[in-house]
Amino acid sequence: MVGKDGTILEIDLSTKKVKTFNVGAADWQNYLGGSGLAAKIFYDREYHKIDPLDEEAPILIISGLLTGFRVPTACKASFCALSPATGAWAEATVGGNWPAVMRTCGIDGLIITGRSAKPTYLYLDEKGISFKDATHLWGKNIYDTSEELGKELGDNIRAAAIGPAGEKGSLISSIMIDGHDARAAGRCGLGAIFGAKNLKAVVVNKSDILPAVSNPEGLLEARKAVTPMIREKAKGLTDFGTAGGVPVVEKLGDLPIRNWTMGSWEEGAAKTSGIAMAEEFRVKHYACFGCPIRCGKDMKVTVGPYKDSVAHGPEYETAAGFGALCLNDDPAYIIAANDLCNRLGLDTISTAAVVALAIELYEKGLLDDQDTGGLKLNWGNGEAIMELVQQIGNVEGLGEILARGSREAAKQFGPPAEEYIIETKGLEMAFHDPRAFTSMAVVYATGNRGACHLEGLTYFVENRAFPGSLIGLQDDFDHHGTDSKALLAKTMQDLMNTFNALGLCKFLIRGHVTPDHIAQWVTLATGWKFDRDDLFEAGERLFNLKRLINNRLGISRKDDTLSPRLLTHDRKEGAAAGSLPHLGKMLAEYYELRGWNEEGIPQKSTLERLGL
Repeated sequence: MVGKDGTILEIDLSTKKVKTFNVGAADWQNYLGGSGLAAKIFYDREYHKIDPLDEEAPILIISGLLTGFRVPTACKASFCALSPATGAWAEATVGGNWPAVMRTCGIDGLIITGRSAKPTYLYLDEKGISFKDATHLWGKNIYDTSEELGKELGDNIRAAAIGPAGEKGSLISSIMIDGHDARAAGRCGLGAIFGAKNLKAVVVNKSDILPAVSNPEGLLEARKAVTPMIREKAKGLTDFGTAGGVPVVEKLGDLPIRNWTMGSWEEGAAKTSGIAMAEEFRVKHYACFGCPIRCGKDMKVTVGPYKDSVAHGPEYETAAGFGALCLNDDPAYIIAANDLCNRLGLDTISTAAVVALAIELYEKGLLDDQDTGGLKLNWGNGEAIMELVQQIGNVEGLGEILARGSREAAKQFGPPAEEYIIETKGLEMAFHDPRAFTSMAVVYATGNRGACHLEGLTYFVENRAFPGSLIGLQDDFDHHGTDSKALLAKTMQDLMNTFNALGLCKFLIRGHVTPDHIAQWVTLATGWKFDRDDLFEAGERLFNLKRLINNRLGISRKDDTLSPRLLTHDRKEGAAAGSLPHLGKMLAEYYELRGWNEEGIPQKSTLERLGL
């Protein structure tokens, strides 16, 4: 059905032993793959009891059910663990080419435990797995690591690797995919888990094994039928990438400005958009495996230590973080900061958030020149931003504290520093303001990995980029109201969970791909009888399963909240002026829809209905 009968390799880095674990058809159908199947394994084995940086702690890398199939954007794998940054469930789903290449090796996933005695990388091809000395790679950045591996192993390899940030245990470090193309398993500090295991990289070498397709002709026709619509509806992403949306987001009051304190920044948004960057900096477009959208952009780096190189261009989150959040309107420094994060292996969302926090603390006198080593942390200072990113990635100077993430860093700086952090469950908030689209308050507060926009993406529905009618909801929402927001959040969370499990890119919804399209692809690929109701039920099952993991970790209603700034501080100007989310009211409705009790714990009847 999938891979070699649903084959997952269990790898112990301490003993260099490898076992094979075959996933049964029922689990594939109920949990689909990706982060869904990973959560099932994690829950059953009670991995939550092991400290994430302990030698025996696992990291699970599972391909999406459809990854490697000729389905639009079927390119992703999920990296899952207990987060060393938050202590909660962690998943980071990433595309590029690495996940599809892993599938060509006849493997659907890896469960990695143990700790190597010396730096190691894993090498996987159709013959199996081998352990390779990575001593010569330790300390190298992501790009240099990828280039060195290519010289050793050939042009067909793809690497999932860490940089200095992960090696040194930064809790905002990423696992980076595909070298210079720089896709990231970005959130929750998963790079630190690789680092704690002395694991520099997992390298896969392309072979000729392809997933077996139940109805190849039907799947080809289904793909042909939907691809023109995807290209038409998602043309903005094709032309300018995700950063093209910066001015639109600013106009809607959704852009976080000056660490979430300002209401409008029209000129700055125009200067730092993907549209402006394309004119001066863009070199080319590129796509992940199987993607008709091609949102990836390569851009010229014109400042900083890697001046005159070409690098992956900033995504929206990075442009917003190193731009508006830090009040920096120079796109050259945004591009360079993004490139530096990618080389060092840092999550750009969390890194930009801790940089903005440091700037505000410096402004308010909670940090001084002695704390910063003489660095002038003024708003919009591109050179200071770059230097701070360098320190964070190398876990040195002020960066040694900031590399722990904003929640832990704020504790070191003393009161009232914790007033200025924007996070939920320890994860820095992605850069869409819940005061602009109040459904996002519910998404952030209840997100299983913390303040993650990708858990719901409800602002796409509220701003009509993805009509609600395509998922059985209304098309018109009051952006600042509370009516139907709990239902919107639940519906989109359930749907987005299936995207992670299937290995699909969430930008398909920008192409107006519906649950019916996706259910048809699953049916044609696997031969299962699978419809949109099955899809939503699977998504609900997965969301509740991850909630159960978090409940075991002590997470409940008390943790389903937002930072005070977003609940009590009015933006004063811009499209979101006067709007504050009524989180208590929306959560009460949300818990009832979910079938949870008032403490945010799934009720027995809900679990029985979902087969949990």
